Amino acid sequence: MYYLIKETLVSASLKECFKDETPYVAILNTEKWNEEKDRYSMGIDMDVSIEMDTTKAVVNYDSLTGSFSIPQRDDITGARNEFAFALDEKGIVFIDDGKYVETRVNEIKGNKKWRLPSLERFIFDFMENIVKDDLRMLDNFEKSLEKIEADILSGETRDVIEELNTIRGDLLELGTHYEQLIDFGQELQENENQFFATENLRYFRLITDRIERYRDKVLSLREYSMQVRDLYQTQIDVKQNKIMAVLTIITTIFFPLSIVTGWYGMNFEHMPELAYAWAYPAVAGLCLLIVSIELIIFKKKKII
Repeated sequence: MYYLIKETLVSASLKECFKDETPYVAILNTEKWNEEKDRYSMGIDMDVSIEMDTTKAVVNYDSLTGSFSIPQRDDITGARNEFAFALDEKGIVFIDDGKYVETRVNEIKGNKKWRLPSLERFIFDFMENIVKDDLRMLDNFEKSLEKIEADILSGETRDVIEELNTIRGDLLELGTHYEQLIDFGQELQENENQFFATENLRYFRLITDRIERYRDKVLSLREYSMQVRDLYQTQIDVKQNKIMAVLTIITTIFFPLSIVTGWYGMNFEHMPELAYAWAYPAVAGLCLLIVSIELIIFKKKKII
């Protein structure tokens, strides 16, 4: 698929892409790229490969190449959308064996109309399309953490550790993703090969600044998730302390009774109480009296 960057993206042929000075966008699979790459006359020092798990840009003699590794927003820690690119001052070529780039470019083609079309503006819109729904996604993460925090404070007994670990894992992946996009945007701003017009470098600054804000939001949410986890652990500790307090009180109450039962359980031959008819009710009454006194003391001390 080939497009010319005019007021909108206009479908074209490979021959039309090389015909005039209008910048172009090409979307090829790996096989097609290997067939056509020499026709683009890019000074590429290394093979362009989509089999990379990072987003980065590499400056070549007379081109800029690299790769994208984009997490799926509905499964952030799952398989990524990976594709490569090569560009110079004439245009950009995407090498993608899937449909990710085609979908993004079709959205730009259908929704964007430019007063001052340029390769730089297209790259800006392409990167913006990658992160277009991320603010809403990050807000949803924040709402999830707020709900977990509210449940913990309300005494909800469900185990939230797995849910928190999932959120923290997603945020970690997103943080790495944004860091790589920031590095990519800064590499474009360097404009080492002078492919981009100086006045258009502002597009790269704009998108890099936006992604930096998303990165900062992710860092804030990761810190929030750790605070929520600490709060959950604190609530667990409080519950355990209450349980231990109850067990301690019960043990304390029955400790004197244990002494009484242990004393009369020795069964020595010359224990006269064992032969008395009133011995059993007397000992039972003594035990009740001891328990009653202990309860009165504990209540006065506000232990129970």
